[in-house]
Amino acid sequence: MSKSAYIKLVDGSKQKEITLEDIRKLLDYYQEMTALTGKQLGWDYQQAAFPYTVEEKEQNGIRYLLLKGKEPSQYYYLLLGVGQEKETGIHYIQLVLPDRATHGDCAKANEYSRFLAKQLQAELHMLNGRIMYFNPRK
Repeated sequence: MSKSAYIKLVDGSKQKEITLEDIRKLLDYYQEMTALTGKQLGWDYQQAAFPYTVEEKEQNGIRYLLLKGKEPSQYYYLLLGVGQEKETGIHYIQLVLPDRATHGDCAKANEYSRFLAKQLQAELHMLNGRIMYFNPRK
C-alpha cells in the first residue's frame, strides 16, 4: 500500500497557497544547492542527492509532478501534488511513495519532504505518521 507525507501550509508558513510551479522551483533550488556542494567537494553530489527526472503529468484532471528514478533498480519514482483541505481550507503538498518504492525512494521522500517543509516553514506529517513543525509557533 502506498504511503503519503503531507506538508501543510499553516499559520506562520512563508506562504498560504502553493502550486506545482512553486514546488518545481524549490526542487530546482535543491538541485542547484547540491551542485554547489558537489563542486566544493570535488564530486558529482547532485547526481546522488537528486537521482530523479521531473515530469509534469495529469490524470483525471489532477496535475502532479512525477519524479522518475534515473536508476530504476535503486530509485523507482515519487509523486508530488497539491491540494486544499475542505474543512479548514489549509493548502498542502502531498508526497506519495508508491507500492513498488525502493528503500532509496523512502529515504529520498523523507529528505525532500523535510527540505520542502523547512523552506516553506510548514508543518510536516511524515510517512511514518510523526509530525515535524518548521513553522514559528507561539
